[in-house]
Amino acid sequence: MAIALAMTAGPAAAHEIPNDVAIQAFLKPEGEHLNLLVRAPMKAMRDVVFPERRPGYLDFDKVAPLLPDAATLWIADSIELFENDARLGNPKVVAARVSLESDRSFGAYEQALANTVSGPRLTNSTDVVWNQTMLDVLLEYPIHSEHSQFSIRPKLAQLGLHVVTVLRFLPGGGVVRAFEFTDDPGLVRLDPRWYQAAARFVQSGFFHILDGTDHLLFLFCLVIPFRKFRALIPIVTSFTVAHSITLIASAYNLAPDALWFPPLIETLIAASIVYMALENIAGTSTVHRRWVITFGFGLVHGFGFSFALRQTLQFAGTHMLASLVSFNIGVELGQLLVLLVMIPALDLLFRYVVAERMGTIIVSAIVAHTAWHWMEDRWQQLRQYRFQWPELNPEFLVTALHWAMAIVFLAGVLWLFSLLFRERAGAKSQDAGATGE
Repeated sequence: MAIALAMTAGPAAAHEIPNDVAIQAFLKPEGEHLNLLVRAPMKAMRDVVFPERRPGYLDFDKVAPLLPDAATLWIADSIELFENDARLGNPKVVAARVSLESDRSFGAYEQALANTVSGPRLTNSTDVVWNQTMLDVLLEYPIHSEHSQFSIRPKLAQLGLHVVTVLRFLPGGGVVRAFEFTDDPGLVRLDPRWYQAAARFVQSGFFHILDGTDHLLFLFCLVIPFRKFRALIPIVTSFTVAHSITLIASAYNLAPDALWFPPLIETLIAASIVYMALENIAGTSTVHRRWVITFGFGLVHGFGFSFALRQTLQFAGTHMLASLVSFNIGVELGQLLVLLVMIPALDLLFRYVVAERMGTIIVSAIVAHTAWHWMEDRWQQLRQYRFQWPELNPEFLVTALHWAMAIVFLAGVLWLFSLLFRERAGAKSQDAGATGE
């Protein structure tokens, strides 16, 4: 194949690796075969020297026989497809053609299929530079049933420095599932079962909390004055419940979608860290006060989690709620791991390095200084957006009503838990007094 691609009529030219490559694809099971339609830029196929009529301009008559081999070398060999976890064999290149960048046939599957298979081919009457064209390919894979579970592992990062693949999966019944991959995303289950989606989102939540510096600093501030698991249980639980509420609400499009909202949340997250650190310095925090405040800040952090989760929700399939719950489970597992490290480390610090009160002030001051700079930077970003009041229409009123009901419900839950906590604390003090007598 390499020899055939090299033996062309055009002069050899070195193709540079393109910076940004956008690939469009359709995947549709039909009967006993699976159709994969792919459109990729010709400039990404660097080892192929295409024949030219004159320098830079394609000779379409001589290019056509080389296209199936180029499609196999650069596209088919870089994509792995699975049916019920069994890898499919090598595909058949049904059709391959050159298209102009201005061609819009890949807007829909049927149109793209018709244009790739039987559409008019470009001829030498069209003057176009080779690196301004697209390669359209139809690959056909043999399968057992169109109702099987399909997965894909695209390894197309070799086509450019930054490769974005937009894949639309059409399993039948008019359903279209859109995916957007960056570089090589690994194995992607196009119609995952609930436990497969759950496993992916548990892993995503676990590593997200470990990579989120601002969330880790917030958790660190919670731990500093209360370094025992028993005292931290109500605090961490309130944070978990709160961020779960806003995370799920955001996933179901109940949060504002304005451009100013993400920088506002990021600014508030930094402010929450500053507040917690200053409260540690003041030494006024109690378990009851801390878990109530943590609940409020947890609502803000839940929106922050949702921003990171937007790109990942495409892998949930039809199991949105199960995936969200699994993501929260992963976050909690990550938090537990962090607590297992933080608590002994702080105990050692306050026992052998510095006195507890002085150490609390020093460490909290460092955290407050760091978060203050974050807050300033994010505030400057927020100021770039102009706030626009939402239009008063029925949709806005319904959304506002839902949030009002949620706020009233949360206030009731907070009041109930606060009441129960106080009663429990009062009972313990009475028991302690009776024991002392």
